[in-house]
Amino acid sequence: MRVALFVACFDDALFPATGRAVTALLERLGHDVAYPPGQTCCGQVHWTTGYHREAAGLARAFTAAFDGAEAIVAPSASCAAAVRDAYPRIARAARDPALARAAEDLAVYELTEFLVDVLGVTDVGAYFPHRVTYHPSCQSARTLGVADRPLRLLRAVKGLDLVELPAADECCGFGGAFAMKNADVSVAMVADKVRHVRDTGADVVCAVDNGCLAHIGGALSRLRGGVRVMHLAEILAGTG
Repeated sequence: MRVALFVACFDDALFPATGRAVTALLERLGHDVAYPPGQTCCGQVHWTTGYHREAAGLARAFTAAFDGAEAIVAPSASCAAAVRDAYPRIARAARDPALARAAEDLAVYELTEFLVDVLGVTDVGAYFPHRVTYHPSCQSARTLGVADRPLRLLRAVKGLDLVELPAADECCGFGGAFAMKNADVSVAMVADKVRHVRDTGADVVCAVDNGCLAHIGGALSRLRGGVRVMHLAEILAGTG
């Protein structure tokens, strides 16, 4: 299958290893990966902060960049959710039926959805000999409903010791602009999350959203506890 890689602007700027890991993983599974050069920000932050006209412009650019793609795969549940859930609302707000039709034609998948639901794969041939816990980001759990797909993939990784994260369904406090507009609340939330992560004794905490991992990782680094954060794609791309 020819897969169009959708790399969130946050990942592109701060976590470029994630996009490389997705490419390596999908190519190892026998698929062609293309990176449409016209892609920019999907417009999620503009839409959620009230800049609806700007969000519509970015949505039009996104649908044009990925027009005709057989499958669009994103290592960001948050951005995949924005395209699937917010684009129809953005089109309605902009009174743009052409945008609505273009958005409806997009086949956008978060990485674990694509692997498990489309490719029917849980064992991707990965090897990662570490103790790992998984944080389900709010967008992955609540908007996309990825459920146990990430856990099924992690359980199949050779050498990996998967440990359950206490209160896993609690938000880490990132929430994009939320962390800046409500800093005190955000810090209190991530303090709880970090305490639970450390209680697992894990070497690595992973997720399918780098925004959450940046937030959790920043808090962990201040405690000098030795726990690393990694995107799930980087674990699945590992072969030893």
